[in-house]
Amino acid sequence: MALASRVGTARVFGRVLLPTLAKGVIVRRPGVLAFEQRVQADEAAIRTVAALRAEHGPGPVRLRVPGRSVALVVSVEDVVRLLDETPEVFAPATAEKRAALRHFQPHGSLATRGAGRRERRRFNEEALRPENADWERAVRDEVDLLVRHARSTGVLTWDAFSQAWWRVARRIVFGNGARGDEELTAELGALRADANWAYLRPRREGLRRRFEERVRGHAERGEAGGLAHGRAVEDVVEQAPHWLFAFDAAGIVSMRALAVGAAGDEPGSVSVLESARLWPTTPVILRESTRETSWHGEVLPAGTTFVVFAPYFHRAHGDSYRPDLWPQGAPGVVPFSGGPAVCPGRDLVLASAGLAVEVLREQLVFRKRLREPLPATLDHFALELEVATPEDVMPRAHAGRGD
Repeated sequence: MALASRVGTARVFGRVLLPTLAKGVIVRRPGVLAFEQRVQADEAAIRTVAALRAEHGPGPVRLRVPGRSVALVVSVEDVVRLLDETPEVFAPATAEKRAALRHFQPHGSLATRGAGRRERRRFNEEALRPENADWERAVRDEVDLLVRHARSTGVLTWDAFSQAWWRVARRIVFGNGARGDEELTAELGALRADANWAYLRPRREGLRRRFEERVRGHAERGEAGGLAHGRAVEDVVEQAPHWLFAFDAAGIVSMRALAVGAAGDEPGSVSVLESARLWPTTPVILRESTRETSWHGEVLPAGTTFVVFAPYFHRAHGDSYRPDLWPQGAPGVVPFSGGPAVCPGRDLVLASAGLAVEVLREQLVFRKRLREPLPATLDHFALELEVATPEDVMPRAHAGRGD
């Protein structure tokens, strides 16, 4: 088992882990993300992991962390093993993850282990099936309004897209009655901002109780067309915060998909997957071993934290827009994690986000795409996509051909 030098460990923390934490692992920090786009922080992070792999070989590289056993995964084969043997051997509920999620979802499936996790995972898998929500109507209604706004201004901004997408998310989770509950989203955002600090910020129990009561009110209403319909109220209160959290990530990858592949004719779900490959919204995947494990002939102790830096594996397939990689995917590309702990909302997210991308591409013409090679760090907050209607563009296109 390779052991990184003190300098190598410092580089991993300084160029990979700390910049990722600074951007915000639970909710993105706009100012930090803007700065990291300017310096292309993820490009430096990818180079750092690649250098460590070149120096130490394919086995997980142990980092010199006092009092902890921490290993950076640097090979696709080890990523596959780590995910396939979750949660029995490698638990998703690491100490860091529990510390973050306790701020807004202390009883979520990602923050628990054992029988409690199995029951909560089963509930999420059942609840998050696409047929349990009127997601298509929610997407089409809100995207139609967004298209009108974009046509009137000539630009599609992240702020406008985000507001529409949060309305979609609230409707999918709780039904049409939650459409205008912006306070729900604001309270969740404040709690997620606290969660970015994990151990370092005290929990705001009063705010979390108010947020949970708001969730409970929607769950008790049990409106048809929402995921909460027909579900036990307390189960919804425990798990719905993460459903909403996941839809935020889906909105980010959708906006980036429009920026990079808006002119394509591939299915919207493919554009979303490729966007998530290029800019994974979960850049660091953590697992904690529940027992001793053997790696390439050497043993790591129980309690070892394994770190997967997803951009390193995703960008191995290039810095260009590659819809041809999908739907089969590519080795090491895990936009929804993988194995038994794969995101239970994957199908619902792909269906709803993919439809949003398709409807926007049908009704708007995006005048520009991001240039290749595509940047490793992309600030979605700053995206402003110049748009026109097909009717505005077609006459000029015909005239250019002499028609």
